[in-house]
Amino acid sequence: MNVSSLSLPKSQLVGAPLTSIVIPARNAEETIKRTLQSLVAQTNPSWQALIVDDGSVDTTSAIVSDYAARDSRFIALKSPERGAAAARNVGIAHASGERLLFLDSDDWVDPSFLEKMNGALDDHPDAVAAYCNWCRVFENAEEAPDQGDDRIQHDPVEAFARSCATVIHSVLIRKRAVQEAGVFDTSLRTCEDWDLWQRVARLGGSWIHIRERLSYYWMSDRSLTQDMEQMMADARVVIARGFATRESAAGSPKGVGNGPPNSGAAATEATYAYFALWCAAFDCGRGRKVAVAPTVIATLPQAEHAIDPIVTVLLDGVSVGARLLPSRLASEWSRYGVELTGLVCAIGQAWGKPATARKIQYDVERKILDRDDLASARELSLTLGLRVDLRRLPHVRPNRSVDRLYVYLCNGPHVLALLDVGVLGTVDFNFWITLVTQHLKHLHIREQAGRIFRLAIRIYSRTERLRQFIGRSSASHQNRLQAIRKSMSLRAIPLKSLDEEALDSRRSRGREPSRDLAREEFWEILFTEEDPWNYGSAYEQEKYSRQLQMLPAERPKRALELACAEGFFTRQLAPRAERLIAADISTKALERARARCGEHWNVDFVQLDLSADALPRDLDLIVCSEVLYYLKDEAELGRVANRLADALRPGGCLVTAHAFVLKDNMSRTGFDWENPYGAETIARVIGGVPGLALEASMQTELYRVDRFKRLFPGEIISDPQVTDVKTNAPIETEVARFIVWNGAITRRTTVVQTERRERIPILMYHRIATDGPTELAPYRLSPEAFQEQMLWLRRNGYHTINSEQVARCIANDHPFLGRPVLITFDDGYEDFAEQAWPILQRNDFSAEVFIVTDLVGRRAEWDGSFGLPAPLMDAATIVSLAAAGVFFGSHLASHTPCDGLSTSELAGELMRSRLQLEEWLKRPVKSVAAPFGRTDQRLRILAAECGYTAGFSAVNRAATLKDDPLDMPRIEVRGDFTLEMFAASLEACR
Repeated sequence: MNVSSLSLPKSQLVGAPLTSIVIPARNAEETIKRTLQSLVAQTNPSWQALIVDDGSVDTTSAIVSDYAARDSRFIALKSPERGAAAARNVGIAHASGERLLFLDSDDWVDPSFLEKMNGALDDHPDAVAAYCNWCRVFENAEEAPDQGDDRIQHDPVEAFARSCATVIHSVLIRKRAVQEAGVFDTSLRTCEDWDLWQRVARLGGSWIHIRERLSYYWMSDRSLTQDMEQMMADARVVIARGFATRESAAGSPKGVGNGPPNSGAAATEATYAYFALWCAAFDCGRGRKVAVAPTVIATLPQAEHAIDPIVTVLLDGVSVGARLLPSRLASEWSRYGVELTGLVCAIGQAWGKPATARKIQYDVERKILDRDDLASARELSLTLGLRVDLRRLPHVRPNRSVDRLYVYLCNGPHVLALLDVGVLGTVDFNFWITLVTQHLKHLHIREQAGRIFRLAIRIYSRTERLRQFIGRSSASHQNRLQAIRKSMSLRAIPLKSLDEEALDSRRSRGREPSRDLAREEFWEILFTEEDPWNYGSAYEQEKYSRQLQMLPAERPKRALELACAEGFFTRQLAPRAERLIAADISTKALERARARCGEHWNVDFVQLDLSADALPRDLDLIVCSEVLYYLKDEAELGRVANRLADALRPGGCLVTAHAFVLKDNMSRTGFDWENPYGAETIARVIGGVPGLALEASMQTELYRVDRFKRLFPGEIISDPQVTDVKTNAPIETEVARFIVWNGAITRRTTVVQTERRERIPILMYHRIATDGPTELAPYRLSPEAFQEQMLWLRRNGYHTINSEQVARCIANDHPFLGRPVLITFDDGYEDFAEQAWPILQRNDFSAEVFIVTDLVGRRAEWDGSFGLPAPLMDAATIVSLAAAGVFFGSHLASHTPCDGLSTSELAGELMRSRLQLEEWLKRPVKSVAAPFGRTDQRLRILAAECGYTAGFSAVNRAATLKDDPLDMPRIEVRGDFTLEMFAASLEACR
């Protein structure tokens, strides 16, 4: 403010002022004119200024007297005792206004301050105070960003208990509130305004926030308290009062007590620790050696959510101590960097968590560089900030302590991207080319770059072999990464030999060949594998027994079994007939059937195509099980049904057994097969053949066994006898996975043909269990709830894909077909194998599990603070599940949050976990999910360099084709998810 440009008004105030402005002043000759002129400039003239001299020995008193002589609104007073609190109390005692503003003699307010602030109080008669935004102003006239704390308006008691949430001259307060609270405590040499605001807040009444910058806080050595010990001592008193209850506040100044709801010793100590940390950061800014008791630092909250507030406190304290705008902190790092880094290390030592200290240091440096334009390179403790022009790619050799680059990637003056890159050594031209063209393809930087860079890419690609021949420096980033890979490959532990037969038993069986093949070729290929449908299972045997129950009472003389396959049922049917013809289209199946039924002399085996070849005639019984839905269509079914009727003599029976299929009826339980029809259609078509009638039917929820009779001429048959029975036998997985219980809303193959989408839900689970600590309940879903969710997915036509398929679609901008879902599990808990996988199998889903390789076969040690951690799967279980169709990825080696690891440590974790999984699984591992969902660009780029192609975060939304394949979001399915919530989250992804 240009003081000389303002003059005092000629008119004097008439009547009592609305606002009394109290200004304590001591040796303020250099600044007080600016302060007083800001009052002269007010657009609201109803004020008085009470300037209380606090023992000045300079010309302050003369300056004030001059103002008072020319304008009666200025009143000169003296304080009988030293200190700002006592001086302000003198002013309060002489104030005649209804409202008070406490203004220091080196600060000032905007010309509209009184008009706007009084207007706010006029509009809110129940409010005790209004407060505005403010900013710091440095001695070179630079203004810092605005500050204004909304917490005061929402909960003033809580806000002022935890900090002095605003500067004193940003507040316009009603005088009665100050008087009722007991004015300023003169025993406090500092923090007296904080103390008063606490007491006023506890008396009740709202605070109104004016979101405009109306106050200015002057930053100079004279304007700031230099005695940190005194500030911390006074703050200890004020904070204790702020969290005091009514009972513990006896004997304290008026208004003390009734602290915030979460009052207590821990909250008090944490608040004091934050204040002490600010003071320590202030000392860092002054270049002074920091001495903060480790016991104080140890009381800082150590949760993840506390790191941001800690970083904010550190930066604010340093900025004030160093008298630097945030935008100048990077360029002036040498003034305070060593001290600040030491303070952060002290936090890690006090907590016993060096990784957390490293994260704090990274965050501090990132925020400092965020505010710098990087016109010049800025090297901090761990981070080097620089601009990289794609037209002149630099060779960068950072100091050994630096393992992170903060980069403005530019094409000339145009910034194309902001990069956070981990480095292990020197980086050269090749590093930047690889970074842009491979690891950052999703940013499309290459397309934005100029002609020079595109030419550089062509040169790079043509000289690749030469570079490999020449090699790189051992100190290069690439060579050090390779050294880590080699070291970690030596640490991969081979798995003891496994029972291959046991692994084979978990692999899927009965996978059908293409329906486009000729019929005979189809069946020959199917029977390449012996017993492809597990005919000896309890489920199949129960079905056989029910077919036997449906045989006619009279023993047939001539019987035909169509599609006898490998003779499992033939062996049971043979004793029930005098002569049995067992027919099948597959020679391989017939060969096994002959061997299985060798003791039955009454069986003849015949190769026969039931649709094309002539059938035996004058048969007493035809048994046809699980084959008629392999005919081409309903028309062919009709022709075959007529042929079967013709092959029977009058009075002969046809027994069929077929499953219910969704294509017949979507409203009931059925198999989701690609057959053109199922049991309902088969029964309808056969029942419609002239001369055939349904005599009896035995029906379960999954299949029906029917007996049709060839009628004699003129014979009339009564209504069929229908019996409903339950499926009592256990249903093996390879059967269960095709069953959709209670019907389906739509079928997978239908939506695959009709729907194309750019979004995919990626679900994130942890445990499927009911046991465990209460605190971990959000990360634990019951098996019953999980089964409900998987059935919902199945009924709604979803199918699972893996991370490699998702990443490929994103990389190629290829839409997802149908309704895909990727189901992921973090950590690799034992209950995945025991609970989740059987449910997934029964619903024909797979999953991808992220494994903590160093802890395989042990327990989830990261949950140890909540009680006995849950057990994790061992390596043998992982290998067995992989053989059964589960996909596995990395959850790093030790489950350490990656944002607190050095770049070297992070590269080691990425390499070690991937190479260990590949050693066990004998196949590539390309996916990674960061522990605790903490991802950043450094992790993503380093993961790509370590061979990963898919990565996952904990961002709660669907993944899209625009996402980075190494930063795909996931929808976390928490323990409290109802089925309605689950369905809504999936529906929102369409």
